[in-house]
Amino acid sequence: MSSGLSTDAKEMVRQAIDIVDLVGEYLPLRREGRMYKALCPWHDDSKPSLTVNQERQIFRCWVCNIGGDVFSFLMKHENVTFPEALQMLADRAGIKLAARPGESADAAEQKRMLFQAMAWVEQQYHDYLLRSPDAEPARRYLEERSITPETINQWHLGAAPDRWEWIVEQARGTRYTPQMLSEVGVVGERRSGHGFYDRFKGRVLFSIRDAQARPVALGGRILPGSTDANAAKYINSPETPLFSKSSLVYGLDQAKDAMAKSRVAMVMEGYTDVLTAHQFGFRNAVAVLGTALGERHIKLLRRFVDQVILVLDGDEAGRKRADEVLELFVAADLDMRLLTLPDDLDPAEFLLERGAEAFQAALGTAVDALEHKFRCVTENLDGESSIHAVQRAVEQILATLAKAPGGNEMSSAARLKEEQILNRLGRKAGLSEESLRRRLLDLRRGQAPRSYPQPVRAATIDPNAALHDAAEEDIEHGLPLAPPPRVIMPRREKAERWLIEILLAWPELVPSVLDQIDVSQIYCPRRRELFAMFRQLTEAGVAPTFERLMLEFDDPAMKTLLVELDEEHRAINRQNAERELRDLLDWFHEQQAESTPHAFGSPANRPSGTDLASLQQLVQRKRSGRGATSATDG
Repeated sequence: MSSGLSTDAKEMVRQAIDIVDLVGEYLPLRREGRMYKALCPWHDDSKPSLTVNQERQIFRCWVCNIGGDVFSFLMKHENVTFPEALQMLADRAGIKLAARPGESADAAEQKRMLFQAMAWVEQQYHDYLLRSPDAEPARRYLEERSITPETINQWHLGAAPDRWEWIVEQARGTRYTPQMLSEVGVVGERRSGHGFYDRFKGRVLFSIRDAQARPVALGGRILPGSTDANAAKYINSPETPLFSKSSLVYGLDQAKDAMAKSRVAMVMEGYTDVLTAHQFGFRNAVAVLGTALGERHIKLLRRFVDQVILVLDGDEAGRKRADEVLELFVAADLDMRLLTLPDDLDPAEFLLERGAEAFQAALGTAVDALEHKFRCVTENLDGESSIHAVQRAVEQILATLAKAPGGNEMSSAARLKEEQILNRLGRKAGLSEESLRRRLLDLRRGQAPRSYPQPVRAATIDPNAALHDAAEEDIEHGLPLAPPPRVIMPRREKAERWLIEILLAWPELVPSVLDQIDVSQIYCPRRRELFAMFRQLTEAGVAPTFERLMLEFDDPAMKTLLVELDEEHRAINRQNAERELRDLLDWFHEQQAESTPHAFGSPANRPSGTDLASLQQLVQRKRSGRGATSATDG
């Protein structure tokens, strides 16, 4: 999916940046023939498996199956979004980008000024902590919390004097006006309307930075012995054009590399918890910023990790918070685990008292959050449980599972976890797995339950029965048939993939194909999106070449797919392509004719492997090794 940014702007930046120069700044490159090679940073690489093609301006790791262009390399290596990568590369090339849609050039310049103002403010408070004699109480507090001088410097900790207008006074004679300091949330306007006051007066300060390590906000802890009895113990910057507490986590800039490498994040509740964890070597620790973990936090973490360990207090409130966010994790296909530390210790206390080895051992006891919910809901179920109690417990579990996407959109890990939970739930509640799958399908469709089954001992289920019965009920209720699951359509996947390869190799063949195949006939979501872009560009009078398609898509996974297909299709002979394309079109026409709803009306009429004989013969003519389906285009 595109960011909405101008294709011309993206092309201008792409042409200005040589991918060999860019990758070479991050990784030692060695030239081998027309290619460059390097050790891949995204897996434990012992011999160079990452290749850089200067002619095509693309890279690919053959082990990770990750590829793309200058944009996706920077996105992957720096864990930034496409617009961020585009801006970083534009700055590198000295190209001034036009404002984003809905943003004026003046607004874009103002935002850059706010970033500069926030960086200046952070430096003032940091220098005060390090150098001022008046900051001794703040230094002593950090020492008592076992925060080292190295951490103070690395994390840009600071302190604010116990004075109402110190930062405004520091700004006199600079370009940073009180109004600008107010806009970044450092000062507030007095109620009288005359003058400004320092929001963080008399506090130790924790610099809050975004993923690019730009200061965007501050967190402040009141110093012990403060004379202000009404002051809150902790405060954060208010919402500003630079900072939204629901979209950022503390320590992301320091933790992102460790998170990306381990694919695990530990989410804690306090600044000093995170600092202490990093001091003890747990460099994938971050913290929420005075708010509950929410959907936007999870989307942010999903860019870096596959698993999140929530380190929670062992009280009822902690368990409730975990239950509240569980559905968000399930919907995002992100594994969540819960760690409750013993004796009401917070992470900093635990690490300081018991050490890194004990903490590592505790991490090993973290419980899968879905499993935790399963235990909580079913712990009181037994053979004597009432039908109502069984149904209530089952509904809670299935309602949570239903938040995850179904069908082709599920990852293999999520599918396996779902199968395990359903199997165990069926045994625990005395229900057949088939009936549980039916109810789960209802919940995903937002439908009321059909007649709820009575508890029975689970029987052996035909693995295809649920699919067949669901198809019949879809027809009965007038619902459109969903594409068959991936597990029963390997030949269709090969056909779709082969079709796209041919069109990439020979874009001039695209118009004739568009006249004969509709996008709805492409089942795989990524290939469907790619096929739709073929149509969109062709109708706009633009040739859908590989280079143009790489500019149209900002999604790294789509760029990886395009690079992979590019490697495949460059060996295709034009004469063979035209012949194979005719056979493919014939096969798609046959499949379209056989997949009308009435054809599924009974098991006898459902498609089987024998219906794909024409494609099977075609595949046999395919050159060796071309038939495997990649994980990137599912």
